[in-house]
Amino acid sequence: MSFAVCVYCSASTQSLESIELATEVGAEIARRGWQLVSGGGNVSMMGAVATAARAGGARTIGVIPKNLVHLEVADVAADELVVTDTMRERKRIMEARADAFLTLPGGVGTLEEFFEAWTGGYLGQHDKPLVVLDPHDHYRGLFAWLDEIKSAGFIGSAALDRVTVTSDLAAAFEALARPS
Repeated sequence: MSFAVCVYCSASTQSLESIELATEVGAEIARRGWQLVSGGGNVSMMGAVATAARAGGARTIGVIPKNLVHLEVADVAADELVVTDTMRERKRIMEARADAFLTLPGGVGTLEEFFEAWTGGYLGQHDKPLVVLDPHDHYRGLFAWLDEIKSAGFIGSAALDRVTVTSDLAAAFEALARPS
């Protein structure tokens, strides 16, 4: 089975630059011969990354809780669409099916998924790479705040070092492919 990257991103934004970023990410996943694990929606960035990955020949695995099937317009074109009972089950399956995690711009759901994957890695539940691709400074304030709480002693360097933050697509994919 080929390398699988789980992409966390918005299922609601209509920002053209964010949709274009998701499309570039999906195309790069396909170009590398990787699989995509996504939240199973076919809208916004989530839909764009899956559509672009499939267009390039990548296998796509969507994982969506049943209460979001209609709300997020389930990605019925996915090679595999897993419908779960709960969000917790969705995240557990996405994490188990992925070899690495890539976070793109998103809102509270994206942040929650990112923080859970980050915490799991920090606590030794997995050793998978965790990358944030942020070419338009969407997360600038978040990482400034994390630096502040590091300075205050609430988070250590080891935790922050688990995350690669970059604005460059190629650098993000190199970090994803790097063994932990």
